[in-house]
Amino acid sequence: MVGTVLDFIGFGLGALAARMLPLFLSQTVISANLVITAVLSIKLLNIRLTRPEWASIGVVCSALVLLATAAGPEGSGHTPIGTHWWLLVASVVLIGGGTLIVRLLGGRAAILAGLLSGLGFGALGVGVRVLNGVDPFHLPSLLGDPALYAILVAGIGGMYLHTVALQIGSVNGATAALVVGETVVPGILGVLWLGDSSRPGFAWMAILGFVVAVAGAVAVAWFGEPESEPGADREAATGPGVGSAGPDEGSETAETGASPTERPRNAVV
Repeated sequence: MVGTVLDFIGFGLGALAARMLPLFLSQTVISANLVITAVLSIKLLNIRLTRPEWASIGVVCSALVLLATAAGPEGSGHTPIGTHWWLLVASVVLIGGGTLIVRLLGGRAAILAGLLSGLGFGALGVGVRVLNGVDPFHLPSLLGDPALYAILVAGIGGMYLHTVALQIGSVNGATAALVVGETVVPGILGVLWLGDSSRPGFAWMAILGFVVAVAGAVAVAWFGEPESEPGADREAATGPGVGSAGPDEGSETAETGASPTERPRNAVV
């Protein structure tokens, strides 16, 4: 229940950021929530982060400082209504076609599903930026804007594809692909289409911060905790300390390739 409430709060704050900040900054900050998840897991899940994970977290935080320093004013978001229809069509094709392809490919489509879900969340951010009837609030304009329905299609479809990606393949790979889709395309569209810009003379810093932040977020996902092996799943089901610590434990170690001290850590994931 608490997690659901926090998800809705996070969605609302992310939408607000998309309206108030350049997309290359807001979408990158949103993708950097992996850093918060990793740090909280130390206390809540008793997980010890590896050196590559800590290094990736440091890279992300440093890159966000560069981005925040270099970011200029966000674009106006005022675009012809025809482009809102194109955004809706693109969202429907992305989610509908992506879902069909993922179903056809099955377990081989985890990375693709993660990338498509990220593109869906990116389309959501773009839709929030261009949405009419928000400021000032005007309900008929809001309900008559195709961007509103693009937000619904892209948001719900993105959540569905992300769930599928986590179920059928590598969590780390799917999340890394999501980060790329969620940040790169919206960031480029924000600059080329919506008028997002950096401060005068700081374009190089904005580009550097954006690239490094995305790479760091991908690294945080990639270096995340490994998925549990079958042996770890058995131990998680039976609990530690069941059985003797003799030959059975040695054989299980040989099967899983993990030491007795590593198996509980893997089972947390």
